[in-house]
Amino acid sequence: MKKILVAYFSASGVTKRAAEEIAAETGADLYEIVPAQPYTRADLDWTDRSSRSTLEMKDPGCRPEIAEEADVSGYDVVFVGFPVWWYVEPRIVDTFLESRDFSGKILIPFATSGGSGISGAEKSMKAHCPNAVWKRGKLVNDGAAVWAKSALAGL
Repeated sequence: MKKILVAYFSASGVTKRAAEEIAAETGADLYEIVPAQPYTRADLDWTDRSSRSTLEMKDPGCRPEIAEEADVSGYDVVFVGFPVWWYVEPRIVDTFLESRDFSGKILIPFATSGGSGISGAEKSMKAHCPNAVWKRGKLVNDGAAVWAKSALAGL
C-alpha cells in the first residue's frame, strides 16, 4: 500500500475543493501550500500589470516563501494541485517542488483553470523537479475524485 499526499495551492478555494475530493477518495493526507505572505484580492488581479501575482509570474526565478514546510519523506505518491496562472503553475508551487527531495517519488499534477490546459505546467514542473517520477496530470475542474482513483490504478 502506497502512502499518498495531496499537496495543493489554492488562491480562491477552487483547487482546495478538488484537493479535498482527491484526498477523500484516495485516503491521502492533505497539505495546503500556504504563502508566508498571504495573497490579497489586489495581489491576485491578473489584469493589473503591477499586481503581486503578475510580477511573480513575469519573473521565472521568483520563489515566494511558504508559511509552513511539509515533510514529504514518508510518501510514495504526491498529487500536486494548483490553479493555472499564465499557462503554468504559480511560482509558489515551484518553491514547494524545489525545496524538497522528490527523488524516486511519484508525482501526479492536477490543476484548475477557467480556460488554460495543464500541459505547459507539466513541462515546467518536470524541469523544476527532474528527479521525480512524473505521471500524466489532468485539469480537474470537475470529477477530481474519479480521475484520482484512475490515476492511481496500476501504480
